[in-house]
Amino acid sequence: MRTITNLIKLTASAIIGIAVWFSPNIAGAHCDTLAGPVVITAKAALEKSDVTPVLKWVKKENEKGIREAFAKTLAVRKQGKEAKELADMYFFETLVRIHRAGEGAPYTGLKPGEDIEPIIAESDKALESGSVDNLIKDVTDVVAKGIREKFAHAKETKKHADDSVEAGREYVEAYVVFTHYVERLYNDATTKIEHHGEVKTGEHHE
Repeated sequence: MRTITNLIKLTASAIIGIAVWFSPNIAGAHCDTLAGPVVITAKAALEKSDVTPVLKWVKKENEKGIREAFAKTLAVRKQGKEAKELADMYFFETLVRIHRAGEGAPYTGLKPGEDIEPIIAESDKALESGSVDNLIKDVTDVVAKGIREKFAHAKETKKHADDSVEAGREYVEAYVVFTHYVERLYNDATTKIEHHGEVKTGEHHE
C-alpha cells in the first residue's frame, strides 16, 4: 500500500509538470487559445504600449519581427474600435504563430478560451495563487481512482482465473490493463520530457 501511495504522489507531481509544459496536445492548445498566457501577455503589453513582456515568448532571432508587428499594431489601433480589434487579432496571431514555430510546433490558428483543458486552467490558477496544493490534490485523486479501479477489477477476476479458459482470459486482460496503466504512470513520472513531448533519451530514472 505504501508503494502505491508513493507512486501516486510521484506520478501526480510529474504529470502536473508534463501537463503544463510538455504534452504536445495540451500545451499546444493552451498556447493557441485567446485565454492562454501568450495572448494574455500580449493584451497587457498593447494596453501599456510596451512590447517587452511579450518578448519572452519568442526566440531571440524572432525578436525583431515581433517588435515590428507590435509597432504596426499600435499605429493601427489609433484608427478606431474596429481597426483596434483587427490589429490586436493580427498581433495575437503573429505572436502565437512565431512562438509555436520557435518551439517546433505547428500553428493552426487561435482558439476560444474554453478550449483550455481544465487541468491546465487549474495549473495557471496555481501559479497565480502561488500554491500548488489544490492542483496536486486534483491530480492525485484522479490517479488514485484509476489505480484503485483497475486493481479492484484485476483482484476480483484473479479469484476465478482458474475456473475456465474464458475466466482466465478475463483475468489476463484485467491484469494487463492494470499493470500497463501503473507502468505508464511510473514512466511518465520518472522520464525527463523535453518541451512539446519529446522524450530525452538516457533520462529515464529508476
